[in-house]
Amino acid sequence: MNFTLKQLRYAEAAGRLGSIARAAEEMAISQSSITAAIDALEQSLDYDLFVRTPARGIQATPAGMEALQMIRTFLNNARHFESDLQAVGGDETGVVRIGCYGTAAPAFLPPILKAMKERRPTTTVDVLEGDMASVIGYLRDGKSDLSFTYEIGLDSGHSFERLFSAPPYALLPADDPLCALPGVSYAQLSRRPMVMLDLAYSREYFNTLFARRGLTPNVTHATQSADFARALVAGGFGFTILNILPPGSEGHRSYKALPILDETEAPVFGIATLRQTRQPRAVRGFIRTCIELRDAGAFDALTVSVPGSSSAKKNNNSPQ
Repeated sequence: MNFTLKQLRYAEAAGRLGSIARAAEEMAISQSSITAAIDALEQSLDYDLFVRTPARGIQATPAGMEALQMIRTFLNNARHFESDLQAVGGDETGVVRIGCYGTAAPAFLPPILKAMKERRPTTTVDVLEGDMASVIGYLRDGKSDLSFTYEIGLDSGHSFERLFSAPPYALLPADDPLCALPGVSYAQLSRRPMVMLDLAYSREYFNTLFARRGLTPNVTHATQSADFARALVAGGFGFTILNILPPGSEGHRSYKALPILDETEAPVFGIATLRQTRQPRAVRGFIRTCIELRDAGAFDALTVSVPGSSSAKKNNNSPQ
């Protein structure tokens, strides 16, 4: 076989995007260059990677799907090699690709990205957002070097660096009488309309919080967007339950975050990586920065805890 790294990159982009045109746009080259690279690679491999359908783009063949996964793994290793080679001179230069649970990203990522810019300016950070199933998949498929997520859903093939515990809290309209209390119970919440955050693992998690107490939530609205859930609460459509507090929530005029007084285990949020993967220096430096921020208390304001309670219990269920 005789193929180049460039051909592999072009073929991977086309397969990932399902389109030669979109691959050409991403790689900033002509469509004919993408096509020529794929043709040359297929000729070298002696089998087709893609089926080309007019007006429908391209689709990987069964053999092509397996080959593309191998190509992604190889390109990921090649990128790490390049990063380590550049770092021989002492700088942690390179790209760190991170997956992040989407509802946590707005509150959680800005201080990390700011710290990276200040402390490790030669490192570039690329972010992929998604639900918990997606960010775990990013690791498995070689699309991310690490993923920020909850510990739930990880298996023995993953390593996990704990950053903070995030007990569930209730977000209620500001004019709800419960807002005058220091906290609420699931029994009180079950008598009110609920805006459910309906993401992978989340609905089961929230339903379980009530079911364990013989209760059923009165779900009147469901959304896959934490921002929209908060907007519905602000509009008086009901309460919602979340785990991570977004910036600006304290003192918000339209809603109030209250701790839930019932004894509830707090899910743990942190950094997931593949256990058998050797991380390049840039990725290890990124993880060290996150740990430094954790130890400095940078994530303390992201959670709502019952005063005097232990919010650091490990949970085997899934959160917001």
